[in-house]
Amino acid sequence: MLDLHCHMLPAIDDGAPDLATSLEMARMAHADGIRTVACTPHIYPGLYENNATGIRAAIAALQAELDAAGIDLELVEGADVHLDTDLAGAIRDDRVPTLAGSRYLLLEPPHHVAPPGFEQRVFELMTAGITPVITHPERLSWVEDHYELFMRLVDRGAWMQITAGALTGRHGRRPKYWAERFVGEGKTHILATDAHDTRRRPPFLAEAREAAAALVGAAEADHLVVTRPAGIVANDAPDALPPLPAGATQAPKAAGFWHWLRGTA
Repeated sequence: MLDLHCHMLPAIDDGAPDLATSLEMARMAHADGIRTVACTPHIYPGLYENNATGIRAAIAALQAELDAAGIDLELVEGADVHLDTDLAGAIRDDRVPTLAGSRYLLLEPPHHVAPPGFEQRVFELMTAGITPVITHPERLSWVEDHYELFMRLVDRGAWMQITAGALTGRHGRRPKYWAERFVGEGKTHILATDAHDTRRRPPFLAEAREAAAALVGAAEADHLVVTRPAGIVANDAPDALPPLPAGATQAPKAAGFWHWLRGTA
């Protein structure tokens, strides 16, 4: 499997605080069946001032440590990029890294408020030849009032990345509900761990593949963690990769269920 959203680099953001944690996360990922990890620290102006040059240097240093420790894990570059002005220009100027240097960009929306003009700014990236991979929409506090926005983005060609732990209930009932909707309704392109540590947010992907298989079948579950992520790393065009499934009846669709969940979670 390939994990294309992981905060494994030591002491660069709110992920692994030190090298020992990074190495243990790498061991856990390998034991789980992951063989390629995109190191994707936050790029968040004013909070995490990372850039492509620094991220690449940190990846090279960690890869050397993994090799020395005999951990068979390939690291590729990326970033969990906060929505900002002129991202296309920052990518063109090599200040912001895409996933493995491809046309695909991990794009992180704000967690607690729907940003004005979000849809238009996503389309502007696409017009510039970039395929935004929107991170963890199921965990956004505003997803319940903007689910149709995400459906429009998918229909127009944006990609969605659902958190593995959300799908398996590690993040609570609400994220699990929305993760099951995105996956079960055939609106998810990849699963990724968004791992930050070894306990609360570990680098586990296999259990989410099994949860996805129950919703959309084993073949699509493999596309979520192998085929499409490998296509991203290879910089394959989106239309060259497996299309999204039609959806599955197992996904919780009833509005009444969501209202019940809001009142009981």
